[in-house]
Amino acid sequence: MSENNLIIGTAPDSWGVWFADDEKQTPWQRFLDEVVEAGYKTIELGPYGYLPTDPARLADELAQRGLSISAGTVFTAFHRGITGDAWEQAWQPARQVAELTAALGGEHIVVIPAMWRDDVTGEAVESGTLDAAAWADLAGGHDRLGRILAEEYGLKQQFHSHADSHVCAQPEIERFLEVTDPAFTTLCLDTGHAEYGGASSVDLIRKYPERIGYLHLKQINPDILATVREQDMTWAAANIAGVMCEPPSGLPDLRQVIDEVEKLGRPIYGIVEQDMYPVKDFSVPLPIATRTRDYLLSCGSRTCV
Repeated sequence: MSENNLIIGTAPDSWGVWFADDEKQTPWQRFLDEVVEAGYKTIELGPYGYLPTDPARLADELAQRGLSISAGTVFTAFHRGITGDAWEQAWQPARQVAELTAALGGEHIVVIPAMWRDDVTGEAVESGTLDAAAWADLAGGHDRLGRILAEEYGLKQQFHSHADSHVCAQPEIERFLEVTDPAFTTLCLDTGHAEYGGASSVDLIRKYPERIGYLHLKQINPDILATVREQDMTWAAANIAGVMCEPPSGLPDLRQVIDEVEKLGRPIYGIVEQDMYPVKDFSVPLPIATRTRDYLLSCGSRTCV
C-alpha cells in the first residue's frame, strides 16, 4: 500500500457474488478478467470457495492479471456463545479463510455477524436485541479471534456491521467499539450498511479515527430505503429491490467520507462492494464497476488503485 493513500479495490460482491457456487453468479474467471478491464488492482476473496482455494493456483491466476488480495471474509455468531462447539463453528471456517488470505499476502479478515432473522421468510430466528451476557460473548469472541488472527497469521480483524444483525445502528456500532479491544478488533466501515442502519459514516470516522481499519464503499438509495423500513423488508428483499445503488446517486456522500478518511493520514483500503445478487445479465456489473472506480478516484487527492 502507498503511504497515506486510500487504495480503491473491488470485490466479488460487486459482480453479484454471495455464495461459493451459484448459477446466478458471474463465473470466477470472468470476474477476475473484468476486474482488470475495469481498472482495479486489488480484490477481496469473496465467499470462500468462489475463487480457487488452492493457494498456488489462485496466486498464479492473480499474477497473470496483476491482481493482489486485500482481505478474506468470514461470518460469525459469537453472541450465541464462545466455548465448545460454538467456538469451533466460527473458528474452522475462519481458519480456512485466514490460511488462504495470509498465503496470498492479504492483510485483513472482514468479519460479519450473523443476522437475527431469516433472510427468506423474514421470521425472527432469535431476539433482535442482545442482553448483557450476549454482548459480553460478542466482544469476547471477537477479541479472541482477533488475537489469533494477529498472532498466528499476521492478519487484522475488521468487524463489519451489517443489516439485520445486532450491530447495525450507530448506538450498536459505538457500543461494539467500546466493549472490544482496539488491539485486536477494528472496524470495516461499510458506508452502505451504516447508512442502512441510520449510522453516519463521517461521524464514526471523526469520533473513532483509530478504530477505522478498512472500508467498504457503497451507497443506499434513500427512496428505496424508506420503503424497506415502511414494509420491514429483509436484507435480501431490500437488496433485490435495489436498495444498494451506483455512486454517486445515493447516500452517504462518498466525497465527504473520503475526505475524512484522507485526514487519517495513513494507508487504508477502500473496497467497492455494491451488493447486486442475483445478476440476471452478466454484462451488467462491468460498466458499473468502471464508472464507480472513476468516480471514487475523482473524490480525493490521495486516492488511488
